[in-house]
Amino acid sequence: MAVLERHLFLYRRLWRASVFSSFVLPVLFLVSIGMGVGGHVGRIGGVDYLAWIVPGVMASTAFQMAIGESTYSVLGDFKWVRGYHAMRATPVEIRDMLAGWLLYILLRVEIAAVVFLGVTGLFGALRSPWAVVTPLVAALVAVAAAAPVTAFAASIEHDSYFALLFRFVMIPSTLFAGVFFPVEQLPAAVRPLAYVSPLWHGVELSRAATLGGAPPWPAAVHVACLVVFAVVGLVWARAAFRTRLQD
Repeated sequence: MAVLERHLFLYRRLWRASVFSSFVLPVLFLVSIGMGVGGHVGRIGGVDYLAWIVPGVMASTAFQMAIGESTYSVLGDFKWVRGYHAMRATPVEIRDMLAGWLLYILLRVEIAAVVFLGVTGLFGALRSPWAVVTPLVAALVAVAAAAPVTAFAASIEHDSYFALLFRFVMIPSTLFAGVFFPVEQLPAAVRPLAYVSPLWHGVELSRAATLGGAPPWPAAVHVACLVVFAVVGLVWARAAFRTRLQD
């Protein structure tokens, strides 16, 4: 809780810079793509494009927020600010550093998800009462993305690697994980690349919840895949933090 308090104290001075990307931009994107482009796309899976794209935008927002927060902030606290080294000089353990950090990301993501859910509800894009569970799906996506990226950020020495992460992981995942069009439209040889992305599992769970249908795989399998990403990322992060703090 002390680590969470520290991150919230810092965010109190920076929150204005994140309002646009966390709240305004997803809504503008939804209106422009869902309603504008949706007028030309028509219906997908028996529903209008706006209702179909809402869960994808919500999941991708959580995914991108988690990755963005877990890059420069983590590396900076090791290399430039040395905040983690200061924490290590206190009774705070590595597990506390990771738990407090992930709680901070979850708080950020959940606030954005609830606001987004409320706005999309006003547009009539939610077709099932199960839509109320989508913030929980967003939380799973956030942890599944943040844990391994935090470990990656703790393992590198230069921030230039983040450009590779954004270009070859975050952007392709956003484009080809079923956010904007069904994955089934991809060539069969390319589809497995979508299946290994945590975002695809989050998109399908969110879409099943907002539309009241069934995901392509059993919901338990999608959840298990996200949990595996989170657990593997946490194990890697704990090892990376331990190694880095020995410097």
